[in-house]
Amino acid sequence: MDLLDKNIENYVESLSDSESPLLKEISGYTHKNVHQPRMLSGHIQGRILSFISKIISPKNILEIGTYTGYSALCLAEGLKDDGRLITIDKDKSLYETVNLFFKKSKFEKNIKQKVGIALEIIPTLDVKYDLVFIDADKKNYKNYFDMVIPKLNKGGVIIVDNVLWSGKVTQLDKYQNDKIAVYMNEFNNYIKNKKNISKLILPIRDGLTLIIKNED
Repeated sequence: MDLLDKNIENYVESLSDSESPLLKEISGYTHKNVHQPRMLSGHIQGRILSFISKIISPKNILEIGTYTGYSALCLAEGLKDDGRLITIDKDKSLYETVNLFFKKSKFEKNIKQKVGIALEIIPTLDVKYDLVFIDADKKNYKNYFDMVIPKLNKGGVIIVDNVLWSGKVTQLDKYQNDKIAVYMNEFNNYIKNKKNISKLILPIRDGLTLIIKNED
């Protein structure tokens, strides 16, 4: 299923900043060799992640869900020179390939890969973050949010991917057997009712939620 009309997608891509050669390489590799390439952030979403990161100019970024490293490199574009991005993924099979991609980038020294269960790793991270990107198993989105919000600086931003799940969250009577659609709808309503944060769902690609922490 196309997430955006192809004519609109091509038009937007042609008039927006281009992907770097390395990002194009990662995209090509992912679509040829990796299961579910739809999970890749891709050109326009990647530029959005980069834009947000550049606006924030974060010292510390946390990414939950590395996949093939595309989104991590986009987020790293806004890092302060001495900044650090930690990215977590449970898939050991992609570690070496992703590590090679990171080594090709100018952010090699800024990025730290961690392999394992994010719910177990996050509590061990003794860092306050300026930017968090959540793009992992949807069942645990609420748990990830609850874990990272205390570790987020005031004014920090959380970006959450796939919150519209191909629009199925708007038709749960039709897609009630789609567990991820149910998880995402539950998460969206959970965030809506949270105090001390600002939140906005952007209907971009598969849906991005932006969250700002207003108070400690």
